[in-house]
Amino acid sequence: MPMINQPAPQFSTQAVFDGGDVRDVNLSDYKGKWVILFFYPLDFTFVCPTELTQFREHLAEFAMAGAVVMGCSVDSVHSHKRWLRDDLGNLGYPLLADLTKRIARDYGVLFEERGIATRGTFIIDPDQKIQYMGIHNTAVGRDAKEILRVLQGCQSGELCAAGWKKGDVHIVPLK
Repeated sequence: MPMINQPAPQFSTQAVFDGGDVRDVNLSDYKGKWVILFFYPLDFTFVCPTELTQFREHLAEFAMAGAVVMGCSVDSVHSHKRWLRDDLGNLGYPLLADLTKRIARDYGVLFEERGIATRGTFIIDPDQKIQYMGIHNTAVGRDAKEILRVLQGCQSGELCAAGWKKGDVHIVPLK
């Protein structure tokens, strides 16, 4: 199970990018950047599209914060391509295929008995250490705006009170 301030589990897999382009993706390719890696249970479900499209709606804000976004499920690149083509359209970020379930298992979000990932979100810093992780059940979608707020708080290097937003006064600097 990954832990805060520990190295993020490395992975290498295929991903679907806009236009259905399939490419190999390695976490190490993103060293030096902030990464938002989120897991969702399955393509063609009910709650998942609301999350994926909300991340798309806020993608420019993540980019302005110097972060890349990646979604991951246990589906194949072929399933991702069809879902994007038939339902979601271009997202602006890749969907990772995790058919072996290794990535979900390494990040501690795999429901072994169901064979799917739960909703897990990880913020990985430019040194590829985990700075945030949130894991919850499959019935409740996450809010991309809250992930953006947490990212900005992590990037600030300061203590950030509950409800803090970028531009608010910090409590005290971290040493």
